[in-house]
Amino acid sequence: MILSNLLSYLLKGIIPIIIGFVVIYGVIKKVKVYECFVEGAKEGISICLRIFPYLLAMIIAVNVFRASGALDFFIYLVKPVVVLIGLPPEVVPLVLIKPLSGSGALGVFTDIIKQYGADSYIGRVSSIIMGSTETIFYTLTVYFGAVNIKKIRHTLFAAILADITAIIMAVNLAKFFF
Repeated sequence: MILSNLLSYLLKGIIPIIIGFVVIYGVIKKVKVYECFVEGAKEGISICLRIFPYLLAMIIAVNVFRASGALDFFIYLVKPVVVLIGLPPEVVPLVLIKPLSGSGALGVFTDIIKQYGADSYIGRVSSIIMGSTETIFYTLTVYFGAVNIKKIRHTLFAAILADITAIIMAVNLAKFFF
């Protein structure tokens, strides 16, 4: 009981403990901690301002794609193919939205879990996909845009291949373990 309470307090206070450790370490090393913090905050704000147009463009593109009905039409087109690999058609919106938007994917994932349940096959495949895939286009847009890289070369192909692999593995893992 006492150990459980101690562990609970430690877990709740882990962020303040880490911050305190960094401040104490900085003071010991004679670093001007506050000035470094302020300088880092300034740099963070400038990065936010540089990547804002890219973020806005991605958010608008995802919302237009969903609102236009193009997503529903695309799901209808790919349904025969996804059934062949064992991917439930109900998970296709998640597979399509996840490379574009993490928050959009979270919304789709929440809808899937509410409708089919977390312990269903569809819920388990969706959970594995959420944990093993990346917001490819969002990440490329933000990070490559932040450093003004225009030619992404093989990054997009490799990222899409990794996502496809993760989706196929999600289907197989859900079948194998559950």
